Amino acid sequence: MAETQIEWTDATWNPVAGCTIVSAGCTHCYAMEMARRLEAMGVAKYERLIRKSGKRAIWNGTVREDRQALTIPQRWKKPRKIFVNSMSDLFHERVSDAFIAEVWQVMRATPWHSYQILTKRPERMAELLMQMEWGVLPNVWLGTSVEDAAVAQRIDHLRRAPAATRFISFEPLIGPVGDIDLTDIHWAIVGGESGRLARPIKEEWIDEIHDLCGVFGTAFFFKQWGTWGKDNKRRSKKANGRLYRGRTWDEMPQLSVACP
Repeated sequence: MAETQIEWTDATWNPVAGCTIVSAGCTHCYAMEMARRLEAMGVAKYERLIRKSGKRAIWNGTVREDRQALTIPQRWKKPRKIFVNSMSDLFHERVSDAFIAEVWQVMRATPWHSYQILTKRPERMAELLMQMEWGVLPNVWLGTSVEDAAVAQRIDHLRRAPAATRFISFEPLIGPVGDIDLTDIHWAIVGGESGRLARPIKEEWIDEIHDLCGVFGTAFFFKQWGTWGKDNKRRSKKANGRLYRGRTWDEMPQLSVACP
């Protein structure tokens, strides 16, 4: 994987394939259906990662480390913002400490890129990074996903992780997150769910996060309404668009390396 349509990054890099569902935000994860399609296309890396449940593709628990993928960022000479493991989770319990260290070595060796690591397992990320003597890499951003108040404790684990830049993906936002603490959180991405089974997003949930970003000085990025628009009607993701409070919000944290 390389070029991407994800609004907040330039490219995706997947040294790990496969995952497991850990919370409600995972229920309709696009990566499960994408893995099914890639397997059907004959891509060996994605073989036997999913099972069928009715008409849905579900992770079967297999997680695969792909050392061949480790050379990819070195071949990209133009600086990019790179979303690490858009098809998995680098800090999944079945990814070895040794392999995570290899990924870190790649990121250290390619300082012209900015790496965006998003995990639903920030407790492992924090513990591992505090134990390792890798140091804080200025081109590595650490993030966690928070879909509603039930998993808001992930923010505290993220804050413990040594990082130059920390961010939260409130996507898919499927409920209010409450009065969360965004201290030392540099960036917030907010978005609704898309697809046939998408759950609605409510404007007041977005308002809550937007206003907290103003209080804590956190950059605010509104990615999409998704399938459900501001008026609580179903449309295509494109039709609902990205306007919030009458404008687009593409704020970014201060970049540590030059990116286009």
